[in-house]
Amino acid sequence: MAPLQGRVVVVTGASGGVGRAVVRLLGQRGAKVALIARGTTGLGAAAVDVGAEGGTGQVFEADMADYDQVRLAAERIEAEMGPISVWINTAFSSVFAKFSDITPDEYARTTAVTYLGYVWGTKVALDLMRGRGTGAIIQTGSALSYRGIPLQSAYCGAKHAIKGFTESLRTELLSDGSDIHVSLVQLPAVNTPQFDWVLSKLRRHPQPVPPIYQPEVAARAIVYAAEHPERKEYWVGASTAATLLAQRVAPALVDRYVARTGARSQQTDEKPPSGVSNLWEPADDTEDYGAHGSFDRRSHARSPQLWLSQHRGPVLLALAGGAAVTLAALRRRSP
Repeated sequence: MAPLQGRVVVVTGASGGVGRAVVRLLGQRGAKVALIARGTTGLGAAAVDVGAEGGTGQVFEADMADYDQVRLAAERIEAEMGPISVWINTAFSSVFAKFSDITPDEYARTTAVTYLGYVWGTKVALDLMRGRGTGAIIQTGSALSYRGIPLQSAYCGAKHAIKGFTESLRTELLSDGSDIHVSLVQLPAVNTPQFDWVLSKLRRHPQPVPPIYQPEVAARAIVYAAEHPERKEYWVGASTAATLLAQRVAPALVDRYVARTGARSQQTDEKPPSGVSNLWEPADDTEDYGAHGSFDRRSHARSPQLWLSQHRGPVLLALAGGAAVTLAALRRRSP
């Protein structure tokens, strides 16, 4: 992929959280950013952010659970901004509750936004990109794509589904010899406003499972993936890498650990927020929540693991070179 400057990049869920941090970074890259979400106030503020960073931002309201709205938004983007080079899916919603406490309508809505929203976004992007034979689609995933935890069954199910859907699609594109790339970026716990606006039925205020990272860490990984889409998956944060590796090695042990600690680690000692939920209506329709949640003081602004992941080729070469030098020195010292 060429640099993103002057290229049209679509970001769903652009008005807040990780999506908001992504569009700001794309603005720094000089991209033409198409912002899709439901909340008018948040979207307008996000477009201003893009312009302030040096890019061009344009607002396209759409509910990602509605295929027709997503298709019409994509067609408008191409007509008004130009051909779409990159499509980044970040939009989601969720319910913090035990499975038994979630209604069928709430479960269906969460799945429609968080899973089918990615499917619809991917479908309309591919329909437009196939005629040009090039493009990139970036799926914002989670460590919970591999490892389910209590109180988030709807979200975990959707993230698992995104992973399976993306892997299936990737094999089809490879079979077709397509130059359209699809990448997954698996995120750790991130300090976003979702913990203030996602529907919660918990007795305490929900929180990310520590360690917590700032949304800019996630944004750097997602934009890097947009610039290097040939790689199929990126892991962000040491906690993501540790979780995924532990799940491969000892899933039963992880089950027991999460069962013992999962519920408590997702709640603070404070009372839950009242009257705010973005499941059915946008929470940022009249208020701009921005990118950050309420856990700034506990969040990491850097991820050494991400840097190592992005530079694993040179790092491996350096390690191999160091090992070779050390081995040669040991041989010279041996009698």
